[in-house]
Amino acid sequence: MKPKRGMAQAVLVALLVGATHSLAWAAPKQHTPTGQVTMGSVAMDIPVEMIKRMSALTNYLALSTDLNIRFRPSPNLGSAVEDLGTGQTQIAYLTPVAYIEARKKYGVIPLVAPTIQGRPAFSLVIGVKAGSGIATPADLKGKRFAFGDEKALLQRASVESMGVKMADFSRFAYLKHYDNIAKAVLAGDFDGGILKDSVADDFKSQGIVVIGSTPPLPSYIFAVNPGMPVAVRNTLRDALLALKKTTPDGSATLEAFDRAYDGFAVVDDQAYDPVRKLIQPYQ
Repeated sequence: MKPKRGMAQAVLVALLVGATHSLAWAAPKQHTPTGQVTMGSVAMDIPVEMIKRMSALTNYLALSTDLNIRFRPSPNLGSAVEDLGTGQTQIAYLTPVAYIEARKKYGVIPLVAPTIQGRPAFSLVIGVKAGSGIATPADLKGKRFAFGDEKALLQRASVESMGVKMADFSRFAYLKHYDNIAKAVLAGDFDGGILKDSVADDFKSQGIVVIGSTPPLPSYIFAVNPGMPVAVRNTLRDALLALKKTTPDGSATLEAFDRAYDGFAVVDDQAYDPVRKLIQPYQ
């Protein structure tokens, strides 16, 4: 006996509804777009130390997103800019000057900046060895001084803003990394050196004394290549903003990256105008 036409239609509708529910239940959860992302960085330490510092952060981002993230160290400020601008890296941790250069040359996009006590700011300081008898920046005239990267115009501008010109030193040299500068000052190879405030704090127990400081400057920054898809950019931004010292894992990740940092904040290009003004005479 054939079923009536109305009954057959009802059965067909029921089957289709059931199949739809089954497909909806079985459908995979939608994730952020996957892909390979290479992270770069200015050279703050020797490559081995940089890899160690950045590994905790790249591991966190890989676990927090569907992105396959690897780290590519850069030997100096200039190469970090070129790597990001030409797409060798898609996101990079840059000094303010490196960011300004990459923005001007390649149109890189600011993403987030690390915070210290909730503020995306830091200071550059002059460090000397305890017991050296050097108490002010002016006392360094006629003495030996250590800088980091030759292209780091903010370092030179900061030192001169404290009243000491390059011509005042009997000798100066570029040692690439802040750790190198602190160690050279402690070893007596130089009488003073320019340091990031957090690095000076790290070496305080070993005998580094701060004798001069800039006002707060806009922080180092994570910037991305302008060709990065918006969805990927937003995924990275949100993951970094979620990283805080309020959890054990978050605290461990930030401590490995830079113990002074307590999180990240969104920043825009205009925040770096004070640095542009400061370095303009040296460009």
